[in-house]
Amino acid sequence: MIPASFPPAAEIARLTARALLEIKAVHFNAETPFTLASGLPSPTYIDCRKLISYPRIRSALMDFMTVTVMRNAGFEAFDNIAGGETAGIPFAALVAERMALPMTYVRKKPKGYGRNARIEGAMSEGQRVLLVEDLTTDGGSKLSFVDAIRETGATCAHTAVIFYYDIFPETEARLAGHGISLHHLCTWWDVLAEARAQGSFDDATLTEVEAFLKDPRAWQTARSKA
Repeated sequence: MIPASFPPAAEIARLTARALLEIKAVHFNAETPFTLASGLPSPTYIDCRKLISYPRIRSALMDFMTVTVMRNAGFEAFDNIAGGETAGIPFAALVAERMALPMTYVRKKPKGYGRNARIEGAMSEGQRVLLVEDLTTDGGSKLSFVDAIRETGATCAHTAVIFYYDIFPETEARLAGHGISLHHLCTWWDVLAEARAQGSFDDATLTEVEAFLKDPRAWQTARSKA
């Protein structure tokens, strides 16, 4: 069912950040940084997959995503909701249910046998597709998913995520250059503000996290040389 209320974007961001902190999806550790897929260090890590195990929070955030997309892109802007393998699949299904639209999912690469397909489900030429994912960092994985959708003859000009890093300035320009608009619920800046308001982490940790968010490349370079 499509939500009837439209919370302001700032309130959606605050409540989403609060929810992520509440279920301990947010991890800050400046002393022993996490290693990202790139091999670079980071004092931050977020696990949006945990949301699927918390039905009340999951439902609220999917309502938020639905109203955010409709407010930004339009009430009748889409014909199909696609989830990116694997984290985007449950969220795409939940958004599709709310918008009463077909749901599909996109593989990271062809499965290597049978139809060798990247698109699972029914997607047809001319359909306007919304790509749903859990998060985006630099937007790179979105380009591959969008290209796979477009190869079917469908169009894909929008992607929606729960969490957007918002610390790499090239991300939105990169997506825009590929004809994609990004919609998100909250960022690291929203999480940092809510963590400070709640006292979720000690001051030294939050100070180090803020230093990373302001200049992640410099922070990573310094730590990599340490």
